[in-house]
Amino acid sequence: MSAYKNERGTWNVKFYYTDWTGKRKQKKKEGFATKKEAQTFEADFLNKCKTSVDITFANLVKNYMEDCRVHLKPTTLANKEHLISTKLLPYFADMRICDIDISTVRKWQNELISHENGYAPTYLKTVHNQLSAIFNFAVKYYKLPSNPASACGSMGKKKAESMQFWTKEEFDSFIKCVSDKPLSKVVFHLFFYSGMREGELLALTLNDFDFDNNTVSITKNYARLGYEEIIQAPKTPKSKRTITLPAEIMEMVKEYSSMLYDYKPTDRLFLTSKQSLTREMIRGCTASGVKRIRIHDLRHSHASLLIELGFAPLLISERLGHENIETTLNTYSHLYPNKHGEVAEILSKLIQN
Repeated sequence: MSAYKNERGTWNVKFYYTDWTGKRKQKKKEGFATKKEAQTFEADFLNKCKTSVDITFANLVKNYMEDCRVHLKPTTLANKEHLISTKLLPYFADMRICDIDISTVRKWQNELISHENGYAPTYLKTVHNQLSAIFNFAVKYYKLPSNPASACGSMGKKKAESMQFWTKEEFDSFIKCVSDKPLSKVVFHLFFYSGMREGELLALTLNDFDFDNNTVSITKNYARLGYEEIIQAPKTPKSKRTITLPAEIMEMVKEYSSMLYDYKPTDRLFLTSKQSLTREMIRGCTASGVKRIRIHDLRHSHASLLIELGFAPLLISERLGHENIETTLNTYSHLYPNKHGEVAEILSKLIQN
């Protein structure tokens, strides 16, 4: 150990280590009350820097997150940190990664599946995918022979059994009950008739609207991280898109913007929050009697409306900003079950003729 007492009577520690990228570095830490504290710090630090399978899961996660910070948006990183700290670290933190095998992962899966909170299958799938990603990192950089999470098999489901959405009739009933507030009127119309994500809509400025061509350009995304407001790039490259809108919706936007005091066209147009929008959703559902759905389900409602109107999947995919058409087909193929009935009726008429 390289702990030593300094002239102030406290303990310092200084040592060399090799980080997980293979670089040799020196570490110095001062101000420990005892020699044991200094030695413990060195031992813990060196364990974190190991590139072998006897590193603890908690220290593996620290290095994994350092790598993620270079590549991920702040909001994505925050969501990842929360999931890991609440669903993975409480179970695996002190285990050496070489001791985590298929049976260990299976026991963890069973605990989450039977948890009193009743986690949704899609959420369970997300949590398992995160564990598997961490072990893939260990396979690549820490000589872990194989990924126990992958070998164990996943849990949960990629898609929900059913999807909540509104028909146009349900939306019309709802919108009557929130149109007393100009912001709510224009925002919910935009959600339903554009299919925008919440963050995309909340990032909009007046300059994003082209009133000559009745379009809106999606080029950015709004998010909050703690008390900080962030304007960042959209979710994926394909999320940058131009959406055509009904002239009536464009008029609503123009009318709303004319009501704003001291507004600059480069400022955010809709100064509200996701929490406020959710409260308005609850207010409108309560007053109208329409079933309550999430704000994000208005995006599904838009997609289902286009499907019902017979628009091609490729157009719907481009309008929603999906990365590929397979995402659209996999997500919305089950919507409007009556379409299957229509197919049967048409085929029946062919047989009769």
